[in-house]
Amino acid sequence: MTENFKIAIPMAGRGTRMRPHTWSKPKPLIALAGKTVLDYVLEQFNTLPGIDRAEYIFIIGPQGDQIKSHMEKHHPEKVCHYVVQTEMRGQSEALYLAREYLNGPILMAFSDTLIETDLSFLKNETVDGVAWVKPVPDPRRFGVAEVNDQGFVTRLVEKPQDMRNNLAAVGFYYFRSGEALIEAIEEQMRRKAMFKNEYFLADAINIMLERGARFLTETVNVWLDAGVPEALLETNRYLLSKWFQDDPAKSRYSDVAIIPPVFIHPEAQVTRSVIGPYVSIGGNCRIDSAIIRNSIIDEGTEVFQLILEDSLIGEEVHLESQAVHLNLGDGSRALR
Repeated sequence: MTENFKIAIPMAGRGTRMRPHTWSKPKPLIALAGKTVLDYVLEQFNTLPGIDRAEYIFIIGPQGDQIKSHMEKHHPEKVCHYVVQTEMRGQSEALYLAREYLNGPILMAFSDTLIETDLSFLKNETVDGVAWVKPVPDPRRFGVAEVNDQGFVTRLVEKPQDMRNNLAAVGFYYFRSGEALIEAIEEQMRRKAMFKNEYFLADAINIMLERGARFLTETVNVWLDAGVPEALLETNRYLLSKWFQDDPAKSRYSDVAIIPPVFIHPEAQVTRSVIGPYVSIGGNCRIDSAIIRNSIIDEGTEVFQLILEDSLIGEEVHLESQAVHLNLGDGSRALR
């Protein structure tokens, strides 16, 4: 593989399932285990051959300037392109809008799911495409990949009606030729192959398969969701357990009981509290006389005299007195 990879990440959706947090920021910038969802999305590509030469194409929505600012601040070494999708007409349309950048080999990943995979095999891969999949107990909520006896994908099926095939597509794809994908999307649009007024990528891939493209599947063991509050907290638990079992914050505080795994930003101030397990606290937070479990607290938030559990708290929130379960967006105030 001598051509540079292009990495396309559609993220123009309105993020309605993550409100109120997405009123003020795009979903990929929601806090997660000491970083943002977007930072963990980008880490998925670390094993890609020639990753230092890869180009990133972000298909963004109305709040896309925040994505650009985040990339410039935290990932200035990456070559990035930004394309605006003003109407939410599906994944295929998002990629079609970015067609000027999608030449040669590309990877496409959704911005609210995370997988663990080794991409080094793509250096010598000769098939036309790869769909990452995970066996699931009930495939009817997902799109699935049907494969033949030789292991090649025969078609992708959105939300199958039966349980015969349990290989759920996780929203992560490799295409050897971005040009071939765009040609398939153009045919999809000519056919008006839509579902609920959206062009789904599965239909474009099926057109590629009709034209003789060879797709394989790659199975993953870890598939994480960051698209709804409950799933985000579960993903936070997994990532904290993986990366922050021995968080150095324990040595910074004499009057704080820390139950790992937790992440506490070095610029956060925590006093007279019990933190953990499974807590992520952002920079410039102030926590005093609180008990916090299984929660994400974003930058600049203040929590005083509170028991907090199973909660997502945005930026610059002020909380006092008693609460047990909250989901508050940026700039909120809760006093009692």
